[in-house]
Amino acid sequence: MNLETKWLEDFVALANTRSFSASARQRHVTQPAFSRRIRSLEQAVGKTLVDRSTTPVGLTPEGQLFLVTARNLVEQLNECLGHLRGLSMANEALDIVAAHSLALAFYPRWISRLQKGVGELPTRLVAMNVGDAIHVLREGNCDLMLGYHDPYATMQLDAEVFPSFSIGNAKMIPVCLADPDGLPCFPLSGNDSIPFLSYTQGAFLGRSVRMMLKNDPLRLRLKTVYETAMAEGLKGMALQGVGMAWIPDFCIREELTSGRLVRAGDTQWDIPLEVRLYRCSLVHKPGVERLWRQMMKLPRDFLQA
Repeated sequence: MNLETKWLEDFVALANTRSFSASARQRHVTQPAFSRRIRSLEQAVGKTLVDRSTTPVGLTPEGQLFLVTARNLVEQLNECLGHLRGLSMANEALDIVAAHSLALAFYPRWISRLQKGVGELPTRLVAMNVGDAIHVLREGNCDLMLGYHDPYATMQLDAEVFPSFSIGNAKMIPVCLADPDGLPCFPLSGNDSIPFLSYTQGAFLGRSVRMMLKNDPLRLRLKTVYETAMAEGLKGMALQGVGMAWIPDFCIREELTSGRLVRAGDTQWDIPLEVRLYRCSLVHKPGVERLWRQMMKLPRDFLQA
C-alpha cells in the first residue's frame, strides 16, 4: 500500500467540510485535483470511503472507520514534526467534551481532585448534550468525553474501542421550592396535579426520568409547564417556584443545604447516575496515553469525585 500524507490530510478536510469544493479551497488545490487525490486514496485503501450520492457528501461505513485512523496518523505526524522542530508538546491541552450538567457542576471539582494525583493537566472543555458528545468522541474530534453511563444501553459504547473509567456516582433528586413552613410546594405524595419541569425529549437525563416513571401512576399527575435540555435551566425555574424537577444532586448541593430547594419526595424517587470518563482506543495521542496510564495507577476511590 502506497499512501501519501497529503491524501490523508485531504480526507480529513473532506470529512470536516462535507464538500469537495470547500475542501479543495482549504487545501489550496483545484477541485478536479482534489477529487483525483481522494480517488487515489480510495484506490490505495481498496475501499470506497466517500458517499458521493448525497449532498453534502458523506462517508461510507468504511470511511467512518478509516477517518479515525487518518486523523490519528495526521495528528501523530504533526506531533512528531513538532518535536523535531523543538516544539515541546508536554503541556498541550487535552480536548474534553462533557454533558452540560457535568461541565458546569461536576467537572471543576473532579479535575481539581484528579490533578492532585496526576499533576498539572491542561484541558479545554466544551459542553454539549450527551448525544452530540458521543458523536464527537466517535468521530475522533476530542480526546476525552465526560458523560453518563447508560444503564439502559440505548447509547452504549463498545468497551474495547471506547474504554472508560468510572469517576463518580450521583443521583437525580425530585426537588422544588419550599413553602413558608419549609415543606415542598409541590410534593409527590397526595393526589393533586404537579407542575412539572421536564427535560426535552432528546435529553439523556430526561430519558432516565421517563424510564423511572414509565409504569408509575405518578406520571399521570405530572403536568409539564416547562422544558429544557439542561439541568441548570430546570434548577433556575425550580428556584422561581414554577414547578418540580429531577435534578442531579451535584447541581443543587448549595440550594439543598440552604433550604432554597427541598425534596419533593423521599429517596424512593431518586434516580441513580454513574459518571464515566471515556476515550477512543484508536487514537494514540501522547497526552491521553500518559493520563490513562497515570489513572490506572491511582486507587479507585481517588478517581471518584
